Amino acid sequence: MTNQEDFFKKITSHAKEYGFVFQSSEIYDGLSAVYDYGQNGVELKNNIRSYWWKSMVQFHDNIVGLDAAIFMHPTTWKASGHVDAFNDPLIDNKDSKKRYRADVLVEDHMAKIADKIAKEVEKARKRFGDSFDETQFVSTNARVLEYQAQIDIASKRLYGGLENNDLADIKQLIEDLGIVCPISGSRNWTEVRQFNLMFSTQMGSTAEGASEIFLRPETAQGIFVNYLNVQKTGRMKLPFGIAQTGKAFRNEIVARQFIFRMREFEQMEMQFFVRPGEELQWYEYWKQTRLKWHLSLGIPAEKYRFHNHEKLAHYANAAADIEFEFPFGFKELEGIHSRTDFDLNAHQKFSGKKLQYFDPETNESYVPYVVETSIGLDRMFLAMLSNAYTEEQLEDGSERVVLKLPPVLAPYKVAILPLMKKDGLPEKGREIMDMLKHDFMCHYEEKDAIGKRYRRHDAIGTPFCVTVDHQTLEDQTVTLRDRDSMQQERVAIDQLAHIIGTKIRPKY
Repeated sequence: MTNQEDFFKKITSHAKEYGFVFQSSEIYDGLSAVYDYGQNGVELKNNIRSYWWKSMVQFHDNIVGLDAAIFMHPTTWKASGHVDAFNDPLIDNKDSKKRYRADVLVEDHMAKIADKIAKEVEKARKRFGDSFDETQFVSTNARVLEYQAQIDIASKRLYGGLENNDLADIKQLIEDLGIVCPISGSRNWTEVRQFNLMFSTQMGSTAEGASEIFLRPETAQGIFVNYLNVQKTGRMKLPFGIAQTGKAFRNEIVARQFIFRMREFEQMEMQFFVRPGEELQWYEYWKQTRLKWHLSLGIPAEKYRFHNHEKLAHYANAAADIEFEFPFGFKELEGIHSRTDFDLNAHQKFSGKKLQYFDPETNESYVPYVVETSIGLDRMFLAMLSNAYTEEQLEDGSERVVLKLPPVLAPYKVAILPLMKKDGLPEKGREIMDMLKHDFMCHYEEKDAIGKRYRRHDAIGTPFCVTVDHQTLEDQTVTLRDRDSMQQERVAIDQLAHIIGTKIRPKY
């Protein structure tokens, strides 16, 4: 097991032990790729959602919110292309009986070759030191060029095959690359076939009279079908945005990596409506704006990178991912897409209703273009958890596990801890709790030694602990302990709200 695999196991174990994430229906042996958020997890999740919503809606006077239903008219998904084209190419290994996404098998193979390039670069950097020119090296080194050529050939065949629905060549590519099943180690593959990812159900009182509808596979379409309602009732002028958070559902066959890829997940999306011809400048604007939002949480910049799409979806004229370095490598965290006028035009065509905007400045009507920002809330949760998890060796030789979550996202902002369960200290602690709980999520705890309580709150990421002792009763001061530095300072009770509020204020 690699260090990173071991690290990821520690994170998933920690998430359960401290009430962040549980396997769904665990008492019945669980449901694959479905998870529940525990008492601390739901607070972290709510805080991430709130941080996104405030930065997107509250801080922009031209972006408003929406909460569309999960169930939508089935023609919605015909218009959006999901009925005909929302498929994954699947392949089975006959020996292990395991099913895989064919494109992921090839992409993982290309990633391994890319890792070889990175190792060659690192070896050369150590060899040449300060005089090393990475750009020149990767463009001239024979071994690197050979590796890159392998990636380019595989990439061209894979994405060309997907675009042309040439599933036979994708299978041939898997065989040509010598890709083996991770479980059986064999190359005994079935044919590649397409599998639609939408969950369907019945709506109606009787089986005969019921009609087939779908659980939404994305939240974006709820925004598009409500575009005109919001624009007219809100008297919105271009450019303007509609934001939404909510559940989406995909029947992922290859669901893995804990909460990174699930069958039931939550999205935070914003569709920004603009004049045709201005979409690419807004696309660049939102790329940079969204990256700034991520960096505002204090996570190191090297944890993020842009991945520009070479293969574009049929509706897009530009697309990029903000990727985050998870324990299992750089993976997509957020997508920014220039969707052109595809969605509104499609719904206009299938519904027979005009979805145009009258521009008072140009005195003409047209279908707006759309720039989308879409982030997975569960993936953001995992990114914050994996970045925050820290094992520290302390000066006294002991160890502690601390979640160094951005304070604005932490489940609890402050823990109130009476030193003893007597002498009026619990009563004073409750008094302080009542004073702070209207502004901050607080946790009151009086069980166990104070050191143990500190460790528990380190493990769930509480940024501040307030200790109530006998001196508190004399001079109305308490000890305020900082999670990350473990520094303690004596502060007046009436200054607590101001001090804590200043330290956890968002930086977006």
